[in-house]
Amino acid sequence: MKTHLAKIYFFGVIALALAGLLSSPVALGLGFIFTLFFKHPFLQQSQKSINVLLKVAVVGLGFGMAIVETLQTSISSFGLTLFCVFLTVSFGLVLSRYLHLDKSLGHLITSGTSICGGSAIAAISPIIKADTKTITMALGVVFFLNALALILFPFFGHLLGLNQHQFGLWCAVAIHDTSSVVGAALNYGEEALHIATTVKLSRTLWIIPMSVVSMFLFKNSRQKIKFPFFILLFITAILINSSHILPEVITTTFVGISKHLLVVTLFLVGTTMSVSDLKTTGWKPMVFAATLWGFVSIISLFYILNFSV
Repeated sequence: MKTHLAKIYFFGVIALALAGLLSSPVALGLGFIFTLFFKHPFLQQSQKSINVLLKVAVVGLGFGMAIVETLQTSISSFGLTLFCVFLTVSFGLVLSRYLHLDKSLGHLITSGTSICGGSAIAAISPIIKADTKTITMALGVVFFLNALALILFPFFGHLLGLNQHQFGLWCAVAIHDTSSVVGAALNYGEEALHIATTVKLSRTLWIIPMSVVSMFLFKNSRQKIKFPFFILLFITAILINSSHILPEVITTTFVGISKHLLVVTLFLVGTTMSVSDLKTTGWKPMVFAATLWGFVSIISLFYILNFSV
């Protein structure tokens, strides 16, 4: 009986999300509530779907963006991204040693915080030969902070009076995963969404230099570096939209569907968050990750308010 209720709840929320009746934070919250009351009947499928749906949704958002503005945003935000990545990685390396954190765990959390959350952890973990437990702990901490970011960033954005440009930049460089970056910017405004998506994906490319650094730190030069190829599809979608090959009604539909898919993705993320995993993580990784996240959030906001055009 409970399994049937779980399935009804699961597919019911997905239907509401696809219909555009749920906001990003509500979808994530409903996902987390699901884990508290039900055993996930589709856990493995959900975990696999998150990555696929996110990439499809991000590519779809490209059909609502123009190449000139996208290039301008990417170029103008390079200094901010470089500033945040360099300082976050440097601070992470120092803080993890100070807390006597496991080297692999500290490096994975640092990579996830400085670049792109779960994607960075997945890319870096085979390079440093991290074990399953270490990867799970790093992902658990990062996903928990992602959930908080989805709620806290819009709140503080409005509280501080950030405009859409500033908020989009802040989300893109200070929130871990693309799903939460886009989810936080989704309801703030169209400009915030476009900027957050563009800058976040350019930040994702830092996986490549981070992989090289990881090879030297962990003395492993045999592991291949993975390039996030879906970014090329995202750029292709922008080029198609900018050349007006497709009618506006079609590109607008693609963008609308993509936004709904992002909300579905956030619900699935919520359903895969485990309270028991967070409890077994311990206080050191959580303190380390929260401190590192607070650090990048503050320094990026300072940069944006004082140096960003």
